[in-house]
Amino acid sequence: MLLSFLALAVALAALVWSADKFVAGAANLATHFRVPPLVIGVTVVSLGTSAPEIVVAFNASLAGNPLLAVGNAIGSNIANIGLVLGATAIIAPLPFSAGVLGTEMRWMLGAIALALVLLVDLRLTTLDGALLLVGLAYVLYQLLKKHSNVAAGVESTLAVEVAELAGSSLRGAIGEFLLGLLILLVAADVLVWSATAIAVWMGVSELIIGLTIVAIGTSLPELAASIGAARKGHADIAIGNVVGSNILNILAVLSIPALIGQPQISLDVLLRDYGTMLGLTLALVVFARASGSKNIMTRAEGLVALSAWGAYTLFLVV
Repeated sequence: MLLSFLALAVALAALVWSADKFVAGAANLATHFRVPPLVIGVTVVSLGTSAPEIVVAFNASLAGNPLLAVGNAIGSNIANIGLVLGATAIIAPLPFSAGVLGTEMRWMLGAIALALVLLVDLRLTTLDGALLLVGLAYVLYQLLKKHSNVAAGVESTLAVEVAELAGSSLRGAIGEFLLGLLILLVAADVLVWSATAIAVWMGVSELIIGLTIVAIGTSLPELAASIGAARKGHADIAIGNVVGSNILNILAVLSIPALIGQPQISLDVLLRDYGTMLGLTLALVVFARASGSKNIMTRAEGLVALSAWGAYTLFLVV
């Protein structure tokens, strides 16, 4: 069993490293083929940040463990708000930008509402997966439309971000892309195997492992990036990253088990797990709109979010 825990830790680390390589290689390839920075930023970079969750969901569903994928999608959203934003807000209050408040927050609420409607019958079907992908296509289209209508400063910012990812040669880009993809696939396969073995050993379902260990592991990059940004005086980045990640977790990650595994969902998942995610999401909206906080997630609100995540996780473990 020690081997399973060791394999899980190594797989999580490999997922994070390979996802960075995969995104950099894909962005570099797109640059060589003269794809506009705006398109690269909205598609390759945005979807690439959720590559670990997406690949884990795909491998878990193919391996006959779609509930692990469901747990990863819901658990990651819970950890992103409770752990990532909660811990970061305690370090430095988090301001909500006008763009996030006016657009991305609404998309996140829309995605969660759509998934809730699809889960009411306690199962995920192929049609549900298709509807989630339609929602994903809509969000990506709106992102492209939104950024294309903004001043050239957004385009130049995306160009700088893409340039930071780009390498020096086409051969190097191909190698980086293939290496990142290969390790990403292998690491996800090892993670699914080790998580399943741990679940069997502990006598719990793959869903619980997905909600806890795997969800926390795949949220660690967001936690490190958000805390690092807060310490450097760029705390505003954290909210946008988490909101974007949560949208993709619902529309992209949750669609995979629906399309491949069509799992049955227990009432506990809907009430306890989805309910917790919905509650934390609505709390984030309240934090953003609270008159006393001036559209800022305060340290006290961060402590509330972190405590809620801790209580939920403790309840699952115990």
